[in-house]
Amino acid sequence: MRRCHFNFMLKLFCVNAFVAILAGCASAPLTTSGSLMSYDGLAPAEGIVTRSKLRIDKADILAAKRVAIVPTSFAAARAELTDQQRRVISNAVDRSVCIGLSDRFEIVPPGQGADLVVHVTVTDVTVTDAAVAGTSKVASAVPMFLTGGASHIIVPRIPFGMGSLSVEAEARDMQGRQKAAFVWARGADILTSTPRLSASGDAYDLAGEFGADFSKLMITGENPFDKKLSMPSAHRVQSALGGKPKYAACDAFGRTGVPAFLSGKMLGAPPEWVDDAKPVSE
Repeated sequence: MRRCHFNFMLKLFCVNAFVAILAGCASAPLTTSGSLMSYDGLAPAEGIVTRSKLRIDKADILAAKRVAIVPTSFAAARAELTDQQRRVISNAVDRSVCIGLSDRFEIVPPGQGADLVVHVTVTDVTVTDAAVAGTSKVASAVPMFLTGGASHIIVPRIPFGMGSLSVEAEARDMQGRQKAAFVWARGADILTSTPRLSASGDAYDLAGEFGADFSKLMITGENPFDKKLSMPSAHRVQSALGGKPKYAACDAFGRTGVPAFLSGKMLGAPPEWVDDAKPVSE
């Protein structure tokens, strides 16, 4: 009886959390910029909090072995961001894509005989309201402060001023033919998104979410939202800790480590303060 009651309560919690996330999620438009070779045949593919359309030539993608990544373009002209913030967001996209694709592909620099060339374009950004994000960060720390660090209560973000990110990406073969296309959009939510004190905060974090989804698409050749969660590979963990990436080509997008992660997640530090987005030279 107790076990049944526990299972019921767990399911009830999950349903309530799911509803809360959907209710407190920033809207993100599926924007296109015209950067893709073709938009024909794109089919809707929806995640829990993500909107997307995709098309993929599965056999050709799975047959490919080497991938080159062209640096991300930033076409979100209306976003009120500095040049540095745009560069940091774009670079975060490329870093995430590079590390994610390394699970199956060999990553090589552009121009070095890749089977596929990947290019991403940021099409829309809703900036984060830094003042509201700061208030949310302070509010989340209050329970811990009042209990001397003993409380682990999750305090939802204030459901206003949250940011979003919209991108489109494609992979072309060496003849320039489109083999995969992905239009993707997601907004920050009140439970899983970390408030950062910067206009670029949510878009920067969502860049990593896009990279994970696009990598799943390319690695499996299938809808990434149909795939179950899996443990991260050893090289992903190493990269997340600021270590050397699996392929040297990924160092073109720099590295981040534990200090940057903690200052962002715990203190809400602006991405442009903790990520210089500069290539690593060794």
